[in-house]
Amino acid sequence: MSTFKLQQFAIKQSVNAMKVCTDSLIFGALTPVENAERVLDIGGGTAILSLMAAQRGAKHITCVELMTASSQEASDNVNNSPWSARISVINCDINNFESDDTFDVIISNPPFFDNHLKNDDNLRNTARHTDTLSYQQLLTKAKALLRDDGVISLLLPVHTIEAINEICNTLQLVITKRCDLITIRGGVAKVTVLEIRNLANGSFAQMPAVNTITVYNAHQQYSEQSARLLKNFLLRFA
Repeated sequence: MSTFKLQQFAIKQSVNAMKVCTDSLIFGALTPVENAERVLDIGGGTAILSLMAAQRGAKHITCVELMTASSQEASDNVNNSPWSARISVINCDINNFESDDTFDVIISNPPFFDNHLKNDDNLRNTARHTDTLSYQQLLTKAKALLRDDGVISLLLPVHTIEAINEICNTLQLVITKRCDLITIRGGVAKVTVLEIRNLANGSFAQMPAVNTITVYNAHQQYSEQSARLLKNFLLRFA
């Protein structure tokens, strides 16, 4: 059984197609969830982001996962954690998800590839392609579930930013923060963390300045930036 162990919890990931990776850990450490009352994790997978949010002080997290087997594994990970009472795992299509309450923070590491060739692993394809949840659907649903002053936090490929910005414009949303992740010093960022909010009446939407985080100075040598973000999570910093 594949298990990723962290300082305060462990992630079983034998069923989930998308395993825990450094980018997702950095994203989980960057999401603005400290002491948030209600957090929604769309496409929760192993529940890694939900568990990181709970460790960072979010009071109640709803983790929505489409795939039944992945949802069960997420539930197991939550039930074996210190925060099982604060995280609810729901097995459903986010397009069919309804809530009487809105959310302070909505987080998602959504399907990465749109109109790309697929491999033969159907489970991995579902996790990594936008066929089952387009960016338009994701942002439309997130806006409907977001508090007026809430924030949507997404981990996306850099090449999608223009398309995401166009969708935001149609939905009266605005990208307020952008942080590109450079895997190794001297490289080029392939993924970015975006924060998106409702556009206030009368305000003008403009793209924010680009911040960057270099994850590794060299192979398996964490930068000062990433070590600071991950110091409370990875065993190597315990």
